[in-house]
Amino acid sequence: MASTTVNQQITATPTKSGGIKRLLIIVLIALAAAGAAAAGMYFFLQKAGVSRTVAAPPPPPPVFFALEPMTVNLLSDDGQHYLRVGLSLKLADEKMQEHLTQHMPEIRSRILLALSNKHPEDLSTLDGKRKLADELEALIEQPTDAGTPPVRVEKVLFTEFVVQ
Repeated sequence: MASTTVNQQITATPTKSGGIKRLLIIVLIALAAAGAAAAGMYFFLQKAGVSRTVAAPPPPPPVFFALEPMTVNLLSDDGQHYLRVGLSLKLADEKMQEHLTQHMPEIRSRILLALSNKHPEDLSTLDGKRKLADELEALIEQPTDAGTPPVRVEKVLFTEFVVQ
């Protein structure tokens, strides 16, 4: 009988090494899941941060400067044709507008001289009007005083155009 009690005592002691292994495996799985979640958040936030920095601020609105309408006689055989034109200038900023206002008599004189040297046939087509706008842009951009930078005109726009 003594031998049966010894066998019962050996089988009755629990093994602690199996419980530690199980706990260690659970902790490792939890750490791996936390690391995967952290890596996913890092990459997601990196991608979202790049898309926000790509957007550029909107450009400032353009400045439009209206000139008073002008009437000139055109070159023609009978001398009976005239042009009435209204212009607006598209400028980059208000500093250019101030410069144009200060030198308006000189700029109007340039424009009037250029317009009075045109033939009515040259101004009747769309291409003729576009060429005139380009020519006026170049005239306005010429420096008014020695040593001053030229005015930058983005576009010359016609607000009134009558050839008769």
